[in-house]
Amino acid sequence: MEYYLTILIRTLLLYFLIVFIFRVMGKREIGELSILDLVVFIMIAEMAVTAIEDPKDPLVHTVIPMLILMIIQISLAYISLKNQKIRHLLDGKPTIIINQGKVDEHAMRTQRYNFDDLMTQLRDKDINNVADVEFAILEPSGKLSVIEKQNKGKKKTELQLPLIVDGIIQENNLDIIQKNNLWLRQQLKKLGYKEMKQISLCTFGNGVFYIDLKDEDKN
Repeated sequence: MEYYLTILIRTLLLYFLIVFIFRVMGKREIGELSILDLVVFIMIAEMAVTAIEDPKDPLVHTVIPMLILMIIQISLAYISLKNQKIRHLLDGKPTIIINQGKVDEHAMRTQRYNFDDLMTQLRDKDINNVADVEFAILEPSGKLSVIEKQNKGKKKTELQLPLIVDGIIQENNLDIIQKNNLWLRQQLKKLGYKEMKQISLCTFGNGVFYIDLKDEDKN
């Protein structure tokens, strides 16, 4: 009886500890978990199962590693929030699979993403024809974001690409829209923005800029 009571208590304690850890680490949908998130979650779950199956092992031997993983994950999340290079290293970058209706096979190969994967994810979004897609972006989570073509007679859809993120100019996205660093700086100067580092996010599409300043610059 004492054996089963011990298992029950350890199970309840670990359950509430895991809920606490996941809440502290932040809210994300399962489909939006990064590789790092998934690895940490699996490790924590495996530790909890091992601790429940072996009630003779002191619970502190499980709790301490779980808390260490939580601290590591929170620290990396904070660092990646402040540093785009670290964020791309940990989470990866989105990849444009279909650009203005044209499938980018090179991009697919670099992501080891095949046409079966593409068609499956398009069907999940009730799209049966690739010709109906203007843009398809493979997100770091593996989710495919799709922008369908507009009806004939309407203005052609342009992808809203981030040209500046956290004060850093996104050269790859400038190449995609066939613009350069000088063009961007000139356009922003016309709008009254001289310091790129003051801008937390700048996107461009359909000839219109969206600009959001960093919090400290709004005060």
